[in-house]
Amino acid sequence: RDMVSRVIYGARISVPAGILVILATGTFGCLLGAIAGYLGGIVDTVIMRACDAILSFPSIILAMAITAARGGPGLSNALIAVGFVLWPEYARVMRSQVLAIRSNEYVTAAEAIGSSRWRVLFRHILPSTDAPIVVKATLDVGAAIVLTAGLSFLGLGAVPPTAEWGAMVKQGADKGLEYWWYAAAP
Repeated sequence: RDMVSRVIYGARISVPAGILVILATGTFGCLLGAIAGYLGGIVDTVIMRACDAILSFPSIILAMAITAARGGPGLSNALIAVGFVLWPEYARVMRSQVLAIRSNEYVTAAEAIGSSRWRVLFRHILPSTDAPIVVKATLDVGAAIVLTAGLSFLGLGAVPPTAEWGAMVKQGADKGLEYWWYAAAP
């Protein structure tokens, strides 16, 4: 087999999967974090304790458990598991941004003229929180690809003969040191 072609073809699965997971995870986590930071009180406590519970487990172990519970191997199960594992980080970053911004004068002015809570949150606070989220999302695309590849390597992600990087590394590892390039290329 031409391993370089398979690695390039595998990028058609691995890279969009990483980007898709981060888009979905970032959106969900940022929304929950924004709500927790702006509303505060019991809502904040419940959301942040859910984040603490998820963050208390190692990412790969929790992703393995979720993938296994969802019916076993499959790329869609792996992507859902990776998304579930990563959303609390976005919720924490967004909550901290909202807490810092909600005391600014323009937010206080918007509240003083009678704007609804949702309008203040979505119109005045959220547009000011984009910089750290964009940086985190950019860095996490690679982490999502590696986590998905790890699940595939363990047999819980993409099923061979799908050209996905983790599954390709597993196929190469099964061949042993005699055919080292099978695992080295991906």
